[in-house]
Amino acid sequence: MSDDLEVLRQDVVSELAGATDLRAWDAVRVATLGKSGRLTGLLKALGKMPPDERKARGVALNRLRDTLTQAVETRGRELEAAALQARLVAERVDVSLPPPATVQGYLHPISRTIEEMTAIFGAMGFGVAQGPDIETDWHNFSALNTPAHHPARTDHDTFYLPPQPGLDVTRVLRTQTSGVQIRTMLGQKPPLRIIAPGRTYRADHDATHSPMFHQCEGLVVGHDITLGHLKGCLIEFLRAFFGKPDLPVRFRSSYFPFTEPSLEVDIGWSRKTGDIGGGEDWLEVLGAGMVHARVLANCGLDPRVWQGFAFGMGIERLAMLKNGIPDLRSFYESDIRWLRHYGADPLAPALLHEGV
Repeated sequence: MSDDLEVLRQDVVSELAGATDLRAWDAVRVATLGKSGRLTGLLKALGKMPPDERKARGVALNRLRDTLTQAVETRGRELEAAALQARLVAERVDVSLPPPATVQGYLHPISRTIEEMTAIFGAMGFGVAQGPDIETDWHNFSALNTPAHHPARTDHDTFYLPPQPGLDVTRVLRTQTSGVQIRTMLGQKPPLRIIAPGRTYRADHDATHSPMFHQCEGLVVGHDITLGHLKGCLIEFLRAFFGKPDLPVRFRSSYFPFTEPSLEVDIGWSRKTGDIGGGEDWLEVLGAGMVHARVLANCGLDPRVWQGFAFGMGIERLAMLKNGIPDLRSFYESDIRWLRHYGADPLAPALLHEGV
């Protein structure tokens, strides 16, 4: 190797040894092997040399390039390893120390209420059924024995969708989850025991009504099902949900086209204090009844063989009563302060009443 190449090798080796971090190492690498580096310049100059000198010079430069490339890569790996070790030392964690506090999210009261309802009814043997938000007029009204002139069918109460080309059915945003009950009776053989929580839609909006809200409806179909089964089921549910084993529950006669007889269900309540289970007042919380014979027949079930009961309740309403939430609209305002106040721990299990 000629003297100038040996000098270059020694200079580069010395500079690499003096590089104490990756930034300094990269500067040496670029100054030596880069497009404008010292070794690159010597290689470019080969074309200007006489042929007899070019060959010997080229062999020497290629050897030097291999030597310097290996030296640069070796020093780079050494510095990377040193940097990693320094980082590991700096980031060492003392596992005996408590972990730093983290921000925990909250479960929305509607989601929590659905979890609690599902857990309580699940302990009674109910499964969860679901259906489409866009229903046919038949599933939402006709199959449920709702007369053609019933006010619920008007566009003042129901959102009707535009006709779909090639589809000769009237479509609506479901006003109740009763359509899930119809689909279940059509698709499964009894006995049945299901709840159907989900979104529903009605053309109403104020402090106690929302155009989109959540309902939970239930259905039991079997042999020799009586009103006593209905009452026992709902009493147990309400007492478990509100956590009051002695909660007063009252059943009043009412009318729904899909049940006969039909009932309104009230719970004990104090109008003065708003306390559930206290006072001498009554508060309506849900509707129920024995499944109408026509509804069973519409689903292909013989009402002389099969009987059943059904019930329905507003999930927001029950959440408001249980948590003391005054305005229905606040459920959908996405106020993080409100959610921190009324939200639930997502990791806490939905506790059941001891009597269920």
